[in-house]
Amino acid sequence: EFEIDGTATFDFDLEWLPDPSRHKPNVLHIGTLVTVIQPGADVLYDWALQVAEFAPIVFDPNIRPAVMSDRDLYEAAVEKWAAISTVIKVSDDDVKWLFPDQSIADVANRWVRDGAALVVVTRGSEGLIGFTADGVVEVPGVKVEVADTVGAGDTVGAIVVEAMIERGIMSLTGEVLSEVLTRAANAAAITCSRPGAQPPYKHELKN
Repeated sequence: EFEIDGTATFDFDLEWLPDPSRHKPNVLHIGTLVTVIQPGADVLYDWALQVAEFAPIVFDPNIRPAVMSDRDLYEAAVEKWAAISTVIKVSDDDVKWLFPDQSIADVANRWVRDGAALVVVTRGSEGLIGFTADGVVEVPGVKVEVADTVGAGDTVGAIVVEAMIERGIMSLTGEVLSEVLTRAANAAAITCSRPGAQPPYKHELKN
């Protein structure tokens, strides 16, 4: 359940956010409710435009229909953020809910044509697919005894961010992207093997 009314406010000020011109960030990872709930969503969007002058944006919609059931409004918000994002990490369930009349490949390839360097689609036990202008890379899921799936998608996002910083976003195609997605699948499997959102430490992952 997501309780919004009477809880921590989404009504905040741009002055509360770090100045990207001062901190020179390497990447901005953002998504879920803060990108759709007003008025905070607009404040964050304006800030993200400033951040984008210095760093790539990784956007994870992480759709929550229980909070916003209006598909048209949700789609508009997601498309707005997707348009300024370098990487979009999204689940197959998210895409199916947002765009019930479109295939996952059509949506991902459209985002790439519109400017995203990489779209990563998570498919649970079925693995991951990465879409770039150079083509499609698919890796299988890793079999594991599941204790809890919470945090698996965020783990994938973390691995993608790690790769962006260590290798550079433009290198994430072909064999390199396959290596990164395989690492992400292994990391997500470890997260799923533990109760709670407990992603692996770096030393737990195979190189």
